[in-house]
Amino acid sequence: MRRAVELWTEAAELGSIKALHSLGNAYFHGDGVQEDKGKAVELHKKAAVQGHVIARNNLGNHEARKGDLDRAIKHWLISAKMGYEKSVQNIKKLFMAGVGTKDQYMEALRGYQNAVEEMESHDRDEAKRLGY
Repeated sequence: MRRAVELWTEAAELGSIKALHSLGNAYFHGDGVQEDKGKAVELHKKAAVQGHVIARNNLGNHEARKGDLDRAIKHWLISAKMGYEKSVQNIKKLFMAGVGTKDQYMEALRGYQNAVEEMESHDRDEAKRLGY
């Protein structure tokens, strides 16, 4: 993992948002580096701003752990609208618990569905059928 962190660091410096996300995860869990939740959040923020959908979801998770559910929902709405189903499920859990609103849940569902529809294509369906 230490070598992976070195390579991710280099890749992040070269502009890889996937590497930023992976580094964030490494710092969050203390894999190959000293655990540092603050650094993990900063790395996920950088990746999210550049469009990394899972990093955006992770920011929502971080805000939820802090107790700032309004900010968590905002992050999850963004990633849901980018096609990330787990964010929709997070908002659904809050709605079912009476914390989130029906409007927020419906916005997440609509945004997710729109993203999924935009990504649909015959070629993608064929690739899935063939196991790619």
